[in-house]
Amino acid sequence: MIKLIKGGEVYGPHYMGKMNILIVSDKIGAVKKDLSVGDDTLEIEVIDAAGKYVMPGLIDAHVHIIGGGGEGSFRTRTPEIMLSQITLGGVTTVVGCLGTDGTTRDMKGLLAKARGLEEEGISTYIYTGSYQVPVKTITGSPMDDIILIDKIIGVGEIAISDHRSSQPTVEDIAKLTAEARVGGILSGKAGIVNIHMGDGERQLDDLIEIIENTEIPTTQFLPTHINRSIKLMEKGIAYGKMGGLMDLTTSSDPDFLEEDEVKASTGLKMALDAGVPIEQITFSSDGQGSMPIFNKHREFVGLGVGKVSSLYREIKDAVLIDGVSMEDALKVATSNPARILKLKNKGSIEVRRDADLILVDQKTLSIDTVIAKGKVMVQGGQAVVKGTFEE
Repeated sequence: MIKLIKGGEVYGPHYMGKMNILIVSDKIGAVKKDLSVGDDTLEIEVIDAAGKYVMPGLIDAHVHIIGGGGEGSFRTRTPEIMLSQITLGGVTTVVGCLGTDGTTRDMKGLLAKARGLEEEGISTYIYTGSYQVPVKTITGSPMDDIILIDKIIGVGEIAISDHRSSQPTVEDIAKLTAEARVGGILSGKAGIVNIHMGDGERQLDDLIEIIENTEIPTTQFLPTHINRSIKLMEKGIAYGKMGGLMDLTTSSDPDFLEEDEVKASTGLKMALDAGVPIEQITFSSDGQGSMPIFNKHREFVGLGVGKVSSLYREIKDAVLIDGVSMEDALKVATSNPARILKLKNKGSIEVRRDADLILVDQKTLSIDTVIAKGKVMVQGGQAVVKGTFEE
């Protein structure tokens, strides 16, 4: 099926003005101001994008697709994610990961879930390992996992500066990262190490020591949860100014932030104002991770689940509340993760790239349409394609 998206104002994520976009199968075939297909024998679906922004589909680089948490005993294990929970948030590509629990959840299950979501219509990748070092893998080696298994693009999430981590030494982290890097080089993948940042006093010190004392570049690490506290945020900004990457987590309740937690949209503004280049900043949701729920008196009342939909919420808030430009706000979940993770066909609206697009109302910035690999998944704000076991 050929699709023609007409009359939308395009952010690719850079501003391109009013453009027409031709989709041929699962790829972008043309992006032009004046575009018409005159062959009446062709079956063409026309999508009217007047009054809408057309943007790249979002990339969520940190999602617990088979569930996360379980840190309040077995009953608090969060459920697997469903397809529409992803697509309704404008996300067309996810990177799955394990977390604290690498025992009752494992890499084989993570890989199977990623393949299932891909069959249902979106693009998926995964990290090998969990919080613990040495990492648990499929082949027995993180390097071999990256080289031999198509969907594995790096290692993570590895926990540091956290009471739940396996307390890896600087040498442990350096050796693991070197193995991931070589695996990436040999397979043409990122080989990146996704680092879970806890709230311990060491903060980013271990990563800085590795960068200063080995040949491993700063861009081999993607530390996440940088906005969990103002203290870590400030350290993250300093790290970003020395060339490091920083990932801000969007799955928090904006009405009930922790005492010194920094909202992702606000953290983006802080980092940009401090001089961190936009190309070094990403957002991810930590979707399906467990989240404590507090009432208006800040009393604990239960556990919630991180939402992939929070990714776009924070992008929108960055524009509407924090005064970040649309281009910069989009980059943190489109072109930046695509470049950092070496997802070569993702993250921008260009000819021959994957046809992953979202259409957003210009007045409200609400998501209207989501297209993944050329297929309409969400229309009029409603999921028109659902996962196998969704009602």
